[in-house]
Amino acid sequence: MSNEAKFTDSNFKSEVISSAVPVLVDFWAEWCAPCRALAPVVEKVADANSGKVKVGKLNVDENPGTAQQFGIQGIPTLLLFKGGQVVHQMVGFQSQNNIQKAIDEVIAG
Repeated sequence: MSNEAKFTDSNFKSEVISSAVPVLVDFWAEWCAPCRALAPVVEKVADANSGKVKVGKLNVDENPGTAQQFGIQGIPTLLLFKGGQVVHQMVGFQSQNNIQKAIDEVIAG
């Protein structure tokens, strides 16, 4: 079972912007090969940070409003939110260690 949430244009404000804990959002699309490669990495990050950080995915084809709002031009893009603000951005495939390092910095900060 995955600890990943599914974010949409309609739930983004309540699930991400208003979240009491940091949130990692994976902007992706079905046709994107690097996105598919990143998916199991993001799932491992979600499991490793359960209870500390909310992790979820937003399909840019199904939810273009949110992707446009945050200027997503290339996918996969990972945005890390804290207090409703973007505090870290990673574009392209990322290692689990790289993502975890960013999360640890945000939690510690």
